[in-house]
Amino acid sequence: MAIVTMKRLRLLAMREDREALLDDLQRLGCVEVSEPTLDGREEESGAAELLSHLTPPDAQALSQAQTRRQEAERAMGILKHYGAKGRGLLTPRPQTSKEELCSPQAAARQDQAVAGVLAEERQVNALLAQGEKLASQRAALAPWLALDVPLESRSTPSLLVQFGTLTAARPFEEAAGAVQAASELSELREASAGRELRYCLLVCHVSAQEAVLEALREFGWSRLSMDGWTGAAKENDQRLTREQEENQAKLQQAREALASMGDRLDDLCRAADRAALDIRREEGRIKLRDTEQTFLLQGWVPAEQWEKVQAALERYPCAYELEDPAEEEYPQVPVQLKNNWFTRPLSMVTEMYSLPAYGTLDPNPLMAPFFILFYGIMLADMGYGLLMILGSVFVLKKVRPKGGMWNFFALLGLCGVSTFVMGAITGGFFGDFLTQLTTVMGMETPIVLPALFTPLNDTMMILVGAMCLGFVQILTGMAISVVQKLRAGKFMDALWEEITWWVVFLGLGLMVLGVTNLVLYAGLVLVVAGPLITGKGLGKITGIFGSLYNHITGYFGDILSYSRLMALMLAGSVIAQVFNTLGAIPGNVVIFLVISLAGNALNFALNLLGCYVHDLRLQCLEFFKTFYVDGGRPFRPIDLTTKYYDVVK
Repeated sequence: MAIVTMKRLRLLAMREDREALLDDLQRLGCVEVSEPTLDGREEESGAAELLSHLTPPDAQALSQAQTRRQEAERAMGILKHYGAKGRGLLTPRPQTSKEELCSPQAAARQDQAVAGVLAEERQVNALLAQGEKLASQRAALAPWLALDVPLESRSTPSLLVQFGTLTAARPFEEAAGAVQAASELSELREASAGRELRYCLLVCHVSAQEAVLEALREFGWSRLSMDGWTGAAKENDQRLTREQEENQAKLQQAREALASMGDRLDDLCRAADRAALDIRREEGRIKLRDTEQTFLLQGWVPAEQWEKVQAALERYPCAYELEDPAEEEYPQVPVQLKNNWFTRPLSMVTEMYSLPAYGTLDPNPLMAPFFILFYGIMLADMGYGLLMILGSVFVLKKVRPKGGMWNFFALLGLCGVSTFVMGAITGGFFGDFLTQLTTVMGMETPIVLPALFTPLNDTMMILVGAMCLGFVQILTGMAISVVQKLRAGKFMDALWEEITWWVVFLGLGLMVLGVTNLVLYAGLVLVVAGPLITGKGLGKITGIFGSLYNHITGYFGDILSYSRLMALMLAGSVIAQVFNTLGAIPGNVVIFLVISLAGNALNFALNLLGCYVHDLRLQCLEFFKTFYVDGGRPFRPIDLTTKYYDVVK
């Protein structure tokens, strides 16, 4: 239950062993490769110049692996769009070995599956584009279907032939009359008319060309090009219709082919996971530095895993050194948390906020009891807690999730236990569900669960208790801060920031109990002495008032913030009882069950998230601020992390 100690590894090995060595390190999953760096002593020795002559490996393999993963994911999306069924949400991930996943035969089969799906999809897209093109061509021909004239008709030295449009705002007869008035050696024929345009054919002798076109200008004549067409519009439309039918048949065949490829989904998942493994390895490889015969690897290894790494390195001719990072290097050291089954789920909360800085304190063991207890206090219902426990156990046993999903459902189960216990203390089972149900059923003595206290009847007591729990957590945070400062040799900081106010708190308690006021006076003396000793000039005086104001308002506000424990307990209980009461009004058991269960489902869903958010706020803002140092960088080794299969070592 701490931050894992890291060691910096520097390794010099032969280039011919590079791929095999990286594969071995990936199987171990405990080495993070980083960019080579030098400390001040090494820079002074001239090692920086030597490092500058080393070259990074080609990144082309990384780019290719990323492309392969994208193609595999896209192919999976295509098959699912055409009805392929993947593994269910609650189906555990199957297991495979790296050899089964990455063997040449398996890789060829996977790549062939991806290529086949993508090729078929390209065929579908090409047919869709062709269908759209044919449809647009038919739409362009539609206005000319009534015109039995070859569309390739062109002007001759003595005759002008133009296809064009007129505005539909004026009658066609006016335009035709204007053409006839301009010249008897001309004719204007209307093919069709729409809401805005009239589609017409103009034929006239070239001697009358200028007069006719001038006459049509006031009717909005616009010439249209019919290049590329031969034959009448109706003949072309019939040809395009046949092509559309053929295209549609081919499109249906291509879609049916994609729909029949559902059995390739497993190979696509394997292809995506194989690409993911290659990406993890290549991301480490591009951080190496090469010479003609050797390569340099620098990275981080958990101290407790070094023996396994050392055993793997012994199989290769190489030289390596292992050293502890200097304190000034701590910001660059990756962070890995080591927790047991009880505190590990809280990594979800810590990672959501920020990992602790290397060399500081892991907050999970200190936060776990408070987080789980506070969640149970806010939700406080046996029914809700039972649902959380059952859901957690079911998913953890059946689905076997990994990483963050495991943390989520494990935390759900722990909070469910706390919720159930607090519900038993307050007598809540989906609110007053049993009491209302037995009343609707007409029982003479309705079932009333026993309770030590209830949110409605003991609100003030719960409020005081919530703030007392908050005070305990704040004191815990202060105690942690004192220990950290004492270890760092900052006794005076601990004295003025925490110990002084402990004396004040103790003095207030003794004064309220009527024991003595001397301890409070001593605390006030320390409050005044702190700014006088540490301040300078006028700051000695202003520091006294600043210290009083900041600490009093700060501690008061922090403690008052814990009243949310009572508020959410009360709100959840009242909402559940309101829905139960509404369901009981008609006096029918079926109606009661429908209304009560629907209302409790809504109440449960809202509070499941609301309690988490408020609990998270209490930890991050009230608890962490007294001792927590964030900014840690997560430890990301080259390993066998995959999405669809669990790769066993």
